[in-house]
Amino acid sequence: MVANACMRAKKTTQKNNERGFTLLEIMVVLVIIGVLAAIVAPRFIDRADEAKVQATRTQITSIAQALKLYRLHNSRYPTSSEGLQALTSAGKEGRRYIDTVPKDAWGNKFIYLSPGVHGDFDIMSYGGDGRSGGSGFDADIGNW
Repeated sequence: MVANACMRAKKTTQKNNERGFTLLEIMVVLVIIGVLAAIVAPRFIDRADEAKVQATRTQITSIAQALKLYRLHNSRYPTSSEGLQALTSAGKEGRRYIDTVPKDAWGNKFIYLSPGVHGDFDIMSYGGDGRSGGSGFDADIGNW
């Protein structure tokens, strides 16, 4: 009997110790999570912008390769008035060089000049702000 009474007392003590977290403990954890998020979040935002710049550079390189192939088959680059759209339409030989003209990582159209200021042709994105000039992630990105 004494053993049963000790077991019941032990179970009651265990139940009282296993109630859960106090409001203060939960608030401390939330504050810690908030501080960590405030430190880490800006780093991820910068990484997203860097990824957009890199994706746009990759698209420009891909378009430049298609333009060079176009020149190989047609003995000239598309004119500025024909634009990059000339790469999507089947020409004399029925060739298409790209399926669709891509947009930059910010959803803006690429600027195409032929002859270009920096070479035979220029392909350019105005960056994050969509306007000429800028600095940082808003700077212009080109194939030169």
